[in-house]
Amino acid sequence: MQTIMIDGNSLSLEQVEQIAVKRTPIALTDECVAKVQACRAYVDEVIERGDVVYGLTTGFGKFSTVTIPADHIAELQLNLIRSHATSIGPVYSTAQVRAIMLLRINVLAKGHSGIRLQTLQTLVEMLNRGVHPLIPMRGSVGASGDLSPLSHLALPLIGEGEAEYEKEVLGGAEAMLRAGLEPVRLAAKEGLALNNGTQVMAALGVLNLLEAERLCKYADVIAAGSVDALLGTARAFDPLVHKLRPHPGQAASAANLSQLLDQSPLRESHKNCGNVQDAYSLRCSPQVHGATRDALAYVRGVLEIEINSATDNPLIFPAEEKVISGGNFHGQPLALALDTLAIAVAELASISERRMEQMLNPALNRGLNPFLAKRPGIDSGFMIVQLTAASLVSENKVLAHPACVDSIPTSANQEDHVSMGSVSANKLIQVVENVRNVLAIELMIACQALDLRGIPSSPGLERVKALFRQSVPALQEDRTAYPNVRAAISLLASGAILEEVTAAGIDLY
Repeated sequence: MQTIMIDGNSLSLEQVEQIAVKRTPIALTDECVAKVQACRAYVDEVIERGDVVYGLTTGFGKFSTVTIPADHIAELQLNLIRSHATSIGPVYSTAQVRAIMLLRINVLAKGHSGIRLQTLQTLVEMLNRGVHPLIPMRGSVGASGDLSPLSHLALPLIGEGEAEYEKEVLGGAEAMLRAGLEPVRLAAKEGLALNNGTQVMAALGVLNLLEAERLCKYADVIAAGSVDALLGTARAFDPLVHKLRPHPGQAASAANLSQLLDQSPLRESHKNCGNVQDAYSLRCSPQVHGATRDALAYVRGVLEIEINSATDNPLIFPAEEKVISGGNFHGQPLALALDTLAIAVAELASISERRMEQMLNPALNRGLNPFLAKRPGIDSGFMIVQLTAASLVSENKVLAHPACVDSIPTSANQEDHVSMGSVSANKLIQVVENVRNVLAIELMIACQALDLRGIPSSPGLERVKALFRQSVPALQEDRTAYPNVRAAISLLASGAILEEVTAAGIDLY
Protein backbone atom coordinates (compact mmCIF):
# COMPACT_ATOMS: atom_id res chain seq x y z
CA MET A 1 0.00 0.00 0.00
CA GLN A 2 1.47 3.34 -1.08
CA THR A 3 2.41 5.68 1.76
CA ILE A 4 0.84 9.14 1.79
CA MET A 5 3.33 11.88 2.58
CA ILE A 6 2.30 14.51 5.12
CA ASP A 7 3.64 18.06 4.87
CA GLY A 8 0.97 20.09 6.68
CA ASN A 9 -0.15 21.90 3.56
CA SER A 10 -1.44 19.59 0.83
CA LEU A 11 -3.70 16.97 2.44
CA SER A 12 -6.89 16.33 0.45
CA LEU A 13 -10.31 15.36 1.76
CA GLU A 14 -10.14 12.12 -0.18
CA GLN A 15 -6.78 11.26 1.40
CA VAL A 16 -8.30 11.81 4.84
CA GLU A 17 -10.96 9.21 4.08
CA GLN A 18 -8.42 6.84 2.55
CA ILE A 19 -6.19 6.95 5.62
CA ALA A 20 -9.12 6.81 8.04
CA VAL A 21 -11.05 3.98 6.38
CA LYS A 22 -8.52 1.99 4.33
CA ARG A 23 -5.68 2.55 6.82
CA THR A 24 -3.20 3.77 4.26
CA PRO A 25 0.13 4.46 6.05
CA ILE A 26 1.59 7.97 6.31
CA ALA A 27 5.05 9.51 6.68
CA LEU A 28 6.41 13.01 7.22
CA THR A 29 8.23 14.76 4.37
CA ASP A 30 11.85 15.84 4.85
CA GLU A 31 10.83 19.50 4.53
CA CYS A 32 8.21 19.02 7.23
CA VAL A 33 10.75 17.39 9.56
CA ALA A 34 13.10 20.34 9.11
CA LYS A 35 10.34 22.87 9.89
CA VAL A 36 9.26 20.99 13.01
CA GLN A 37 12.84 20.83 14.29
CA ALA A 38 13.45 24.52 13.60
CA CYS A 39 10.29 25.51 15.41
CA ARG A 40 11.19 23.38 18.42
CA ALA A 41 14.66 24.89 18.57
CA TYR A 42 13.11 28.34 18.78
CA VAL A 43 10.73 27.23 21.56
CA ASP A 44 13.68 25.93 23.58
CA GLU A 45 15.45 29.25 23.03
CA VAL A 46 12.43 31.23 24.28
CA ILE A 47 12.16 29.11 27.40
CA GLU A 48 15.89 29.34 28.09
CA ARG A 49 15.67 33.13 27.93
CA GLY A 50 12.83 33.09 30.45
CA ASP A 51 10.41 35.03 28.25
CA VAL A 52 6.81 35.23 29.49
CA VAL A 53 4.83 33.51 26.73
CA TYR A 54 1.28 32.16 26.97
CA GLY A 55 1.21 28.38 27.16
CA LEU A 56 4.98 28.05 27.33
CA THR A 57 5.76 29.77 30.62
CA THR A 58 2.25 30.68 31.82
CA GLY A 59 -0.92 28.85 32.76
CA PHE A 60 -3.88 28.44 30.43
CA GLY A 61 -7.17 30.27 29.93
CA LYS A 62 -7.95 32.39 32.98
CA PHE A 63 -4.58 31.32 34.44
CA SER A 64 -2.70 33.02 31.59
CA THR A 65 -1.50 35.64 34.09
CA VAL A 66 0.20 32.99 36.26
CA THR A 67 3.90 32.58 35.44
CA ILE A 68 5.16 29.01 35.78
CA PRO A 69 8.63 28.32 37.25
CA ALA A 70 11.01 26.60 34.85
CA ASP A 71 11.15 23.40 36.90
CA HIS A 72 7.33 23.01 36.60
CA ILE A 73 6.92 23.66 32.87
CA ALA A 74 6.89 19.95 31.89
CA GLU A 75 4.46 19.20 34.74
CA LEU A 76 2.21 21.99 33.42
CA GLN A 77 1.88 20.25 30.04
CA LEU A 78 1.10 16.87 31.61
CA ASN A 79 -1.51 18.42 33.91
CA LEU A 80 -3.07 20.18 30.93
CA ILE A 81 -3.79 16.88 29.17
CA ARG A 82 -4.99 15.13 32.32
CA SER A 83 -7.26 17.94 33.51
CA HIS A 84 -8.76 18.64 30.09
CA ALA A 85 -9.68 15.03 29.28
CA THR A 86 -13.26 15.39 30.51
CA SER A 87 -15.40 14.20 27.59
CA ILE A 88 -18.25 11.76 28.15
CA GLY A 89 -20.72 9.63 26.23
CA PRO A 90 -20.23 7.08 23.44
CA VAL A 91 -16.85 7.06 21.71
CA TYR A 92 -16.12 7.93 18.10
CA SER A 93 -15.69 5.10 15.62
CA THR A 94 -12.24 3.86 14.64
CA ALA A 95 -12.43 5.59 11.26
CA GLN A 96 -13.45 8.85 12.90
CA VAL A 97 -10.60 8.62 15.44
CA ARG A 98 -8.10 7.91 12.68
CA ALA A 99 -9.29 10.99 10.79
CA ILE A 100 -8.93 13.09 13.95
CA MET A 101 -5.42 11.74 14.59
CA LEU A 102 -4.40 12.42 11.00
CA LEU A 103 -5.59 16.01 11.03
CA ARG A 104 -3.80 16.66 14.32
CA ILE A 105 -0.60 15.24 12.81
CA ASN A 106 -1.05 17.40 9.72
CA VAL A 107 -1.39 20.57 11.81
CA LEU A 108 1.70 19.75 13.87
CA ALA A 109 3.58 19.00 10.64
CA LYS A 110 3.23 22.64 9.57
CA GLY A 111 6.01 23.59 11.97
CA HIS A 112 4.21 26.33 13.89
CA SER A 113 3.21 24.39 17.02
CA GLY A 114 6.52 23.85 18.80
CA ILE A 115 6.20 20.09 19.25
CA ARG A 116 9.31 17.91 19.34
CA LEU A 117 9.89 15.70 16.30
CA GLN A 118 10.02 12.53 18.43
CA THR A 119 6.57 13.30 19.86
CA LEU A 120 5.11 13.88 16.42
CA GLN A 121 6.76 10.74 15.04
CA THR A 122 5.27 8.71 17.89
CA LEU A 123 1.81 10.01 16.97
CA VAL A 124 2.47 9.02 13.35
CA GLU A 125 3.45 5.52 14.45
CA MET A 126 0.35 5.21 16.62
CA LEU A 127 -1.76 5.89 13.53
CA ASN A 128 0.23 3.53 11.31
CA ARG A 129 0.24 0.69 13.85
CA GLY A 130 -3.41 1.08 14.78
CA VAL A 131 -3.28 2.46 18.32
CA HIS A 132 -6.59 4.32 18.37
CA PRO A 133 -7.37 6.44 21.46
CA LEU A 134 -10.90 6.18 22.82
CA ILE A 135 -12.42 9.64 22.37
CA PRO A 136 -15.87 10.27 23.88
CA MET A 137 -18.20 12.33 21.71
CA ARG A 138 -19.42 15.00 24.12
CA GLY A 139 -17.51 17.65 26.01
CA SER A 140 -16.30 20.29 23.55
CA VAL A 141 -17.76 23.74 22.95
CA GLY A 142 -15.56 24.30 19.90
CA ALA A 143 -13.93 27.50 21.13
CA SER A 144 -10.31 26.76 22.03
CA GLY A 145 -10.81 24.13 19.41
CA ASP A 146 -11.74 20.69 20.68
CA LEU A 147 -9.76 20.81 23.93
CA SER A 148 -11.38 17.92 25.75
CA PRO A 149 -11.64 15.28 22.99
CA LEU A 150 -8.15 16.11 21.75
CA SER A 151 -6.88 15.61 25.31
CA HIS A 152 -8.37 12.10 25.20
CA LEU A 153 -6.46 11.61 21.95
CA ALA A 154 -3.22 12.58 23.70
CA LEU A 155 -3.67 10.36 26.78
CA PRO A 156 -2.44 7.06 25.23
CA LEU A 157 0.49 8.96 23.73
CA ILE A 158 1.67 9.60 27.30
CA GLY A 159 0.75 6.10 28.46
CA GLU A 160 -2.59 6.97 30.03
CA GLY A 161 -6.28 6.82 29.11
CA GLU A 162 -7.68 4.07 26.90
CA ALA A 163 -7.10 2.93 23.34
CA GLU A 164 -8.35 0.33 20.90
CA TYR A 165 -5.63 -1.91 19.47
CA GLU A 166 -6.35 -4.88 17.22
CA LYS A 167 -10.07 -4.63 18.10
CA GLU A 168 -9.41 -4.79 21.85
CA VAL A 169 -9.89 -1.91 24.30
CA LEU A 170 -6.83 -1.53 26.52
CA GLY A 171 -5.24 0.92 28.88
CA GLY A 172 -3.17 3.48 27.00
CA ALA A 173 0.15 2.16 28.30
CA GLU A 174 -0.72 -1.45 27.41
CA ALA A 175 -1.88 -0.49 23.91
CA MET A 176 1.39 1.34 23.29
CA LEU A 177 3.39 -1.60 24.66
CA ARG A 178 1.65 -4.12 22.41
CA ALA A 179 2.25 -1.89 19.41
CA GLY A 180 5.95 -1.67 20.28
CA LEU A 181 5.81 2.03 21.11
CA GLU A 182 7.24 4.00 24.03
CA PRO A 183 4.97 6.58 25.69
CA VAL A 184 6.16 10.17 25.49
CA ARG A 185 7.18 12.43 28.38
CA LEU A 186 5.79 15.82 27.38
CA ALA A 187 8.06 18.84 27.23
CA ALA A 188 7.21 22.55 27.20
CA LYS A 189 4.35 23.59 24.86
CA GLU A 190 3.64 19.99 23.80
CA GLY A 191 0.45 19.48 25.76
CA LEU A 192 -1.03 22.63 24.27
CA ALA A 193 0.22 21.62 20.82
CA LEU A 194 -1.69 18.36 21.13
CA ASN A 195 -5.05 19.52 22.44
CA ASN A 196 -5.61 23.01 21.01
CA GLY A 197 -7.31 23.02 17.59
CA THR A 198 -10.35 22.14 15.50
CA GLN A 199 -9.40 18.68 14.33
CA VAL A 200 -12.33 16.76 15.85
CA MET A 201 -15.02 18.81 14.18
CA ALA A 202 -12.97 19.08 10.98
CA ALA A 203 -12.41 15.33 10.75
CA LEU A 204 -16.10 14.59 11.28
CA GLY A 205 -16.91 17.24 8.72
CA VAL A 206 -14.65 15.65 6.11
CA LEU A 207 -16.01 12.12 6.51
CA ASN A 208 -19.62 13.27 6.49
CA LEU A 209 -19.17 15.67 3.59
CA LEU A 210 -17.75 12.90 1.40
CA GLU A 211 -20.65 10.63 2.32
CA ALA A 212 -23.12 13.46 1.68
CA GLU A 213 -21.61 13.98 -1.78
CA ARG A 214 -22.19 10.30 -2.52
CA LEU A 215 -25.73 10.57 -1.18
CA CYS A 216 -26.41 13.33 -3.72
CA LYS A 217 -25.63 10.84 -6.48
CA TYR A 218 -27.71 8.15 -4.81
CA ALA A 219 -30.60 10.60 -4.52
CA ASP A 220 -30.50 11.21 -8.29
CA VAL A 221 -30.36 7.48 -9.09
CA ILE A 222 -33.21 6.62 -6.75
CA ALA A 223 -35.32 9.61 -7.80
CA ALA A 224 -34.98 8.51 -11.42
CA GLY A 225 -36.33 5.09 -10.45
CA SER A 226 -39.27 6.70 -8.65
CA VAL A 227 -40.03 8.99 -11.61
CA ASP A 228 -40.09 6.05 -14.02
CA ALA A 229 -42.16 3.90 -11.66
CA LEU A 230 -44.72 6.71 -11.43
CA LEU A 231 -44.92 7.07 -15.23
CA GLY A 232 -43.39 10.52 -14.84
CA THR A 233 -42.15 12.75 -17.59
CA ALA A 234 -38.52 13.69 -18.15
CA ARG A 235 -39.42 16.97 -19.85
CA ALA A 236 -38.64 18.90 -16.69
CA PHE A 237 -35.04 17.67 -16.86
CA ASP A 238 -34.39 19.15 -20.32
CA PRO A 239 -31.15 21.20 -20.25
CA LEU A 240 -33.00 24.08 -21.90
CA VAL A 241 -34.87 24.57 -18.62
CA HIS A 242 -31.79 24.53 -16.45
CA LYS A 243 -29.69 26.82 -18.62
CA LEU A 244 -32.13 29.57 -17.70
CA ARG A 245 -31.37 29.10 -14.00
CA PRO A 246 -27.73 28.05 -14.11
CA HIS A 247 -27.03 26.90 -10.59
CA PRO A 248 -24.26 24.28 -11.01
CA GLY A 249 -25.80 21.68 -8.71
CA GLN A 250 -29.21 21.93 -10.36
CA ALA A 251 -27.71 21.44 -13.82
CA ALA A 252 -25.71 18.42 -12.64
CA SER A 253 -28.70 16.75 -11.00
CA ALA A 254 -30.92 17.34 -14.04
CA ALA A 255 -28.25 15.87 -16.31
CA ASN A 256 -28.02 12.81 -14.07
CA LEU A 257 -31.77 12.25 -14.14
CA SER A 258 -31.85 12.60 -17.92
CA GLN A 259 -29.06 10.06 -18.34
CA LEU A 260 -30.64 7.60 -15.95
CA LEU A 261 -34.04 7.73 -17.67
CA ASP A 262 -32.67 7.58 -21.20
CA GLN A 263 -33.76 4.58 -23.29
CA SER A 264 -36.41 3.48 -20.80
CA PRO A 265 -39.08 1.26 -22.44
CA LEU A 266 -41.35 2.06 -19.52
CA ARG A 267 -40.99 5.75 -20.23
CA GLU A 268 -41.71 5.17 -23.92
CA SER A 269 -44.78 3.08 -23.09
CA HIS A 270 -46.69 6.14 -21.88
CA LYS A 271 -45.11 8.73 -24.18
CA ASN A 272 -48.46 10.05 -25.40
CA CYS A 273 -50.40 9.71 -22.15
CA GLY A 274 -51.04 13.45 -21.88
CA ASN A 275 -49.19 13.93 -18.61
CA VAL A 276 -47.84 17.48 -18.73
CA GLN A 277 -46.25 17.84 -15.32
CA ASP A 278 -45.60 15.79 -12.21
CA ALA A 279 -45.73 16.54 -8.50
CA TYR A 280 -42.97 18.77 -7.19
CA SER A 281 -41.16 15.87 -5.49
CA LEU A 282 -40.53 14.44 -8.98
CA ARG A 283 -40.40 17.49 -11.21
CA CYS A 284 -38.33 19.62 -8.85
CA SER A 285 -35.83 16.94 -7.85
CA PRO A 286 -32.98 18.73 -9.70
CA GLN A 287 -33.76 22.01 -7.98
CA VAL A 288 -33.83 20.44 -4.51
CA HIS A 289 -30.96 18.00 -4.99
CA GLY A 290 -29.00 20.72 -6.79
CA ALA A 291 -29.35 23.22 -3.95
CA THR A 292 -27.93 20.57 -1.64
CA ARG A 293 -25.03 20.02 -4.02
CA ASP A 294 -24.21 23.73 -4.12
CA ALA A 295 -24.29 23.98 -0.32
CA LEU A 296 -21.94 21.01 -0.13
CA ALA A 297 -19.56 22.77 -2.51
CA TYR A 298 -19.31 25.65 -0.01
CA VAL A 299 -18.65 23.20 2.84
CA ARG A 300 -15.96 21.44 0.79
CA GLY A 301 -14.17 24.76 0.32
CA VAL A 302 -14.18 25.46 4.06
CA LEU A 303 -12.87 22.00 4.90
CA GLU A 304 -10.13 22.07 2.26
CA ILE A 305 -8.77 25.21 3.91
CA GLU A 306 -9.29 24.02 7.47
CA ILE A 307 -7.53 20.65 7.31
CA ASN A 308 -4.32 22.35 6.14
CA SER A 309 -4.49 25.27 8.57
CA ALA A 310 -2.65 25.93 11.83
CA THR A 311 -5.38 26.16 14.46
CA ASP A 312 -3.57 25.91 17.79
CA ASN A 313 -2.41 28.65 20.14
CA PRO A 314 0.00 30.27 20.54
CA LEU A 315 1.46 30.02 17.04
CA ILE A 316 5.22 30.08 16.68
CA PHE A 317 7.08 31.85 13.87
CA PRO A 318 10.77 30.99 14.14
CA ALA A 319 11.86 32.98 11.08
CA GLU A 320 10.19 36.13 12.44
CA GLU A 321 11.19 35.29 16.04
CA LYS A 322 7.61 35.70 17.21
CA VAL A 323 5.21 33.75 19.38
CA ILE A 324 1.69 35.09 18.81
CA SER A 325 -1.41 34.28 20.83
CA GLY A 326 -4.33 34.52 18.42
CA GLY A 327 -7.68 32.87 17.80
CA ASN A 328 -7.28 30.35 14.97
CA PHE A 329 -8.61 27.67 17.31
CA HIS A 330 -12.11 29.17 17.23
CA GLY A 331 -14.45 26.77 15.46
CA GLN A 332 -16.90 29.28 13.95
CA PRO A 333 -15.96 28.67 10.27
CA LEU A 334 -16.57 24.96 10.79
CA ALA A 335 -19.66 25.37 12.94
CA LEU A 336 -21.37 27.43 10.25
CA ALA A 337 -20.30 25.02 7.52
CA LEU A 338 -21.31 21.85 9.35
CA ASP A 339 -24.70 23.26 10.32
CA THR A 340 -25.20 24.19 6.67
CA LEU A 341 -24.22 20.69 5.65
CA ALA A 342 -26.75 19.14 8.02
CA ILE A 343 -29.54 21.40 6.74
CA ALA A 344 -28.65 20.79 3.11
CA VAL A 345 -28.31 17.02 3.22
CA ALA A 346 -31.48 16.65 5.32
CA GLU A 347 -33.45 17.96 2.33
CA LEU A 348 -32.50 14.88 0.31
CA ALA A 349 -34.45 12.77 2.79
CA SER A 350 -37.34 15.21 3.01
CA ILE A 351 -38.10 15.12 -0.71
CA SER A 352 -37.36 11.38 -0.86
CA GLU A 353 -40.10 10.63 1.65
CA ARG A 354 -42.55 12.65 -0.46
CA ARG A 355 -41.70 10.55 -3.52
CA MET A 356 -42.52 7.50 -1.41
CA GLU A 357 -45.95 8.97 -0.75
CA GLN A 358 -46.49 9.34 -4.48
CA MET A 359 -45.71 5.64 -5.03
CA LEU A 360 -47.71 4.28 -2.08
CA ASN A 361 -50.86 6.41 -2.12
CA PRO A 362 -53.45 4.87 -4.50
CA ALA A 363 -54.80 8.34 -5.24
CA LEU A 364 -51.41 9.37 -6.61
CA ASN A 365 -49.55 6.30 -7.88
CA ARG A 366 -51.20 5.97 -11.29
CA GLY A 367 -52.69 2.54 -11.12
CA LEU A 368 -50.46 0.74 -8.64
CA ASN A 369 -51.90 -1.13 -5.66
CA PRO A 370 -52.21 0.75 -2.37
CA PHE A 371 -48.84 0.63 -0.56
CA LEU A 372 -47.64 -1.66 -3.38
CA ALA A 373 -49.17 -4.64 -1.58
CA LYS A 374 -50.02 -7.66 -3.75
CA ARG A 375 -53.13 -8.32 -1.62
CA PRO A 376 -54.23 -4.96 -0.17
CA GLY A 377 -55.92 -5.41 3.16
CA ILE A 378 -54.41 -8.81 3.82
CA ASP A 379 -50.95 -7.37 3.24
CA SER A 380 -49.78 -3.94 4.43
CA GLY A 381 -47.03 -3.77 1.85
CA PHE A 382 -44.76 -0.78 2.44
CA MET A 383 -47.19 1.17 4.60
CA ILE A 384 -45.13 1.06 7.78
CA VAL A 385 -41.74 1.21 6.10
CA GLN A 386 -42.77 4.68 5.02
CA LEU A 387 -43.51 5.52 8.65
CA THR A 388 -39.91 4.70 9.50
CA ALA A 389 -38.77 7.12 6.81
CA ALA A 390 -41.17 9.76 8.08
CA SER A 391 -39.76 9.35 11.59
CA LEU A 392 -36.21 9.85 10.36
CA VAL A 393 -37.16 12.90 8.33
CA SER A 394 -38.85 14.41 11.37
CA GLU A 395 -35.82 13.66 13.55
CA ASN A 396 -33.64 15.45 11.02
CA LYS A 397 -35.80 18.55 11.32
CA VAL A 398 -34.80 18.73 14.98
CA LEU A 399 -31.14 17.88 14.36
CA ALA A 400 -30.84 20.43 11.56
CA HIS A 401 -31.42 23.28 14.00
CA PRO A 402 -28.08 25.13 13.92
CA ALA A 403 -25.80 24.81 16.91
CA CYS A 404 -23.59 27.70 15.77
CA VAL A 405 -26.15 30.33 16.77
CA ASP A 406 -25.66 29.34 20.41
CA SER A 407 -22.84 30.33 22.72
CA ILE A 408 -22.17 29.87 26.41
CA PRO A 409 -19.26 31.63 28.14
CA THR A 410 -16.60 29.42 29.75
CA SER A 411 -13.33 29.74 31.68
CA ALA A 412 -14.48 32.58 33.94
CA ASN A 413 -15.61 34.55 30.87
CA GLN A 414 -12.17 34.46 29.27
CA GLU A 415 -13.70 32.32 26.54
CA ASP A 416 -16.83 34.43 26.26
CA HIS A 417 -17.94 33.40 22.76
CA VAL A 418 -17.81 29.77 21.68
CA SER A 419 -18.77 28.13 18.38
CA MET A 420 -20.47 24.91 19.49
CA GLY A 421 -18.94 23.40 16.35
CA SER A 422 -18.49 20.01 17.99
CA VAL A 423 -22.25 19.91 18.59
CA SER A 424 -22.75 20.74 14.91
CA ALA A 425 -20.44 17.86 13.99
CA ASN A 426 -22.07 15.32 16.29
CA LYS A 427 -25.56 16.18 15.03
CA LEU A 428 -24.32 15.92 11.47
CA ILE A 429 -23.27 12.29 11.95
CA GLN A 430 -26.85 11.31 12.77
CA VAL A 431 -28.38 13.45 10.03
CA VAL A 432 -26.22 11.83 7.35
CA GLU A 433 -27.03 8.35 8.66
CA ASN A 434 -30.74 9.15 8.66
CA VAL A 435 -30.59 10.43 5.08
CA ARG A 436 -28.83 7.28 3.91
CA ASN A 437 -31.50 5.17 5.60
CA VAL A 438 -34.38 7.15 4.07
CA LEU A 439 -32.90 6.87 0.58
CA ALA A 440 -32.47 3.12 1.08
CA ILE A 441 -36.17 2.85 1.91
CA GLU A 442 -37.10 4.84 -1.19
CA LEU A 443 -34.96 2.47 -3.24
CA MET A 444 -36.90 -0.49 -1.82
CA ILE A 445 -40.20 1.10 -2.75
CA ALA A 446 -39.08 2.25 -6.21
CA CYS A 447 -37.80 -1.23 -7.10
CA GLN A 448 -41.12 -2.79 -6.02
CA ALA A 449 -43.09 -0.24 -8.04
CA LEU A 450 -40.90 -0.81 -11.11
CA ASP A 451 -41.42 -4.58 -10.79
CA LEU A 452 -45.17 -4.10 -10.59
CA ARG A 453 -45.22 -2.10 -13.83
CA GLY A 454 -44.07 -5.17 -15.70
CA ILE A 455 -42.17 -3.16 -18.34
CA PRO A 456 -38.40 -2.66 -18.11
CA SER A 457 -36.96 0.67 -17.09
CA SER A 458 -33.78 2.14 -18.54
CA PRO A 459 -30.66 -0.07 -18.87
CA GLY A 460 -28.96 1.73 -15.97
CA LEU A 461 -31.93 1.51 -13.63
CA GLU A 462 -32.52 -2.12 -14.54
CA ARG A 463 -28.95 -2.91 -13.51
CA VAL A 464 -29.49 -1.13 -10.22
CA LYS A 465 -32.72 -3.04 -9.63
CA ALA A 466 -31.08 -6.37 -10.48
CA LEU A 467 -28.28 -5.65 -8.00
CA PHE A 468 -30.82 -4.66 -5.36
CA ARG A 469 -32.78 -7.87 -5.89
CA GLN A 470 -29.68 -9.87 -4.97
CA SER A 471 -30.06 -8.46 -1.45
CA VAL A 472 -33.80 -7.85 -1.19
CA PRO A 473 -36.31 -10.02 -3.13
CA ALA A 474 -39.53 -8.53 -4.46
CA LEU A 475 -42.39 -8.44 -1.93
CA GLN A 476 -44.97 -11.08 -2.82
CA GLU A 477 -46.67 -11.06 0.56
CA ASP A 478 -45.94 -9.48 3.92
CA ARG A 479 -42.79 -10.70 5.65
CA THR A 480 -40.68 -9.45 8.53
CA ALA A 481 -39.55 -6.10 7.20
CA TYR A 482 -36.48 -5.02 9.16
CA PRO A 483 -33.99 -7.48 7.60
CA ASN A 484 -34.87 -6.09 4.17
CA VAL A 485 -34.46 -2.52 5.38
CA ARG A 486 -31.06 -3.39 6.86
CA ALA A 487 -30.00 -5.09 3.64
CA ALA A 488 -31.03 -2.04 1.60
CA ILE A 489 -29.07 0.27 3.91
CA SER A 490 -25.99 -1.97 3.73
CA LEU A 491 -26.14 -2.00 -0.05
CA LEU A 492 -26.33 1.77 -0.18
CA ALA A 493 -23.42 2.11 2.24
CA SER A 494 -21.27 -0.29 0.21
CA GLY A 495 -20.99 1.91 -2.87
CA ALA A 496 -21.94 -0.97 -5.16
CA ILE A 497 -24.91 0.85 -6.67
CA LEU A 498 -22.75 3.70 -7.96
CA GLU A 499 -20.35 1.14 -9.40
CA GLU A 500 -23.26 -0.53 -11.19
CA VAL A 501 -24.39 2.78 -12.67
CA THR A 502 -20.85 3.41 -13.92
CA ALA A 503 -20.74 -0.09 -15.40
CA ALA A 504 -23.88 0.81 -17.37
CA GLY A 505 -21.93 3.59 -19.07
CA ILE A 506 -23.50 6.42 -17.06
CA ASP A 507 -21.05 9.02 -15.73
CA LEU A 508 -22.82 10.73 -12.86
CA TYR A 509 -21.93 14.30 -12.03
